[in-house]
Amino acid sequence: MSVRYACDPTSARGRRWQEDEVPFRSCFQRDRDRIIHSSAFRRLKHKTQVFVEHEGDYYRTRLTHSIEVAQVARTLAIALNLNNELAEAIALAHDLGHPPFGHTGEDALKQLMAPYGGFDHNAQAIKIVTRLECHYADFDGLNLTWECLEGIAKHNGPIVGKLPFALADYNIEHDLELNTHASAEAQIAALSDDIAYNNHDLHDGIRSGVFLEEELMVLPIVGPAYAEVDEKYPNLEPSRRTHEALRRVFAQMVSDVVLASKSNLDTSGVQSVEDIRHLGRPVICFSEELLAGLQEIRKFLFYNMYRAPSVMAKREEVSIVVNGLFPLFMEKPHLLPVDWLSNIEANDQTYLARSVSDYISGMTDRFALQEYARLIAIY
Repeated sequence: MSVRYACDPTSARGRRWQEDEVPFRSCFQRDRDRIIHSSAFRRLKHKTQVFVEHEGDYYRTRLTHSIEVAQVARTLAIALNLNNELAEAIALAHDLGHPPFGHTGEDALKQLMAPYGGFDHNAQAIKIVTRLECHYADFDGLNLTWECLEGIAKHNGPIVGKLPFALADYNIEHDLELNTHASAEAQIAALSDDIAYNNHDLHDGIRSGVFLEEELMVLPIVGPAYAEVDEKYPNLEPSRRTHEALRRVFAQMVSDVVLASKSNLDTSGVQSVEDIRHLGRPVICFSEELLAGLQEIRKFLFYNMYRAPSVMAKREEVSIVVNGLFPLFMEKPHLLPVDWLSNIEANDQTYLARSVSDYISGMTDRFALQEYARLIAIY
């Protein structure tokens, strides 16, 4: 890469376990490919984004969300002359640690795991890519580059205070410098997440009927997009109207990040990737004007979608599943698969709880529902 503050694969810090690199793929491309081929990535197909996976074939799942985030990240990285392979790899991996049922499952596991060190999906993603994926002969995990691990761990910013145990355990062995910002590519992955979910949650919310298009007309960014479509395409059928309006919202968010970040990079004085890490603030950003509008959209989605009565009823229903499986496995660990039992240390409740948490968090929505129905009926 020619830009001074882009992560250069030829000068990457390497992997924890030394491997021979290949001449036709960069180390960051190999990271991306390993993530795509991982078991955890495939399971995202049947994990909740907002609506539980089996509620409808057209709603986003955690997998389709991750693909959309990666597409935005690749676009932004190319536009900003940053490393698009690294940005895409981090984007694809950013939600690997999510348990079944989205944030509902995470909230339940956080409460259940409070006596045993807690639960955090970002930390769980690190545990997955450094330990729980067990396919390679020479190491556990995916043996990703330091830059990719750094991005997964702290794409949302420095991690200060008490660390989640899954992240703390790994950081002792392989310092990810958690007190600094991550690379610009990791920051791109974080904002790409914001762009993707704010856009597709509006689309899924309309499709589900939790709110109507008419309610969006007063929102900044969204309302003007609909007005532009109505002026250009009078009497357009509803589904096309929605698509045309929201693709304009999407494009505006992407364009805004490109322009605002270019300006920020030019005026920040950074000369290297290390300068970005130690700048003390993000270099990838929205403009203040668009961010203010985006906050209004987030507020609307929170009250009208994430806290909609139908969504809350489903949240309560699936919470029962996680809250039922966890104590059952703690009381009867022999119900865990054989390959999980072999790693559990006798009379160590914390280790057992963390193993149970790893097992449950790796479940898909449908498998968690099936196991709950099967095991609770018996026990």
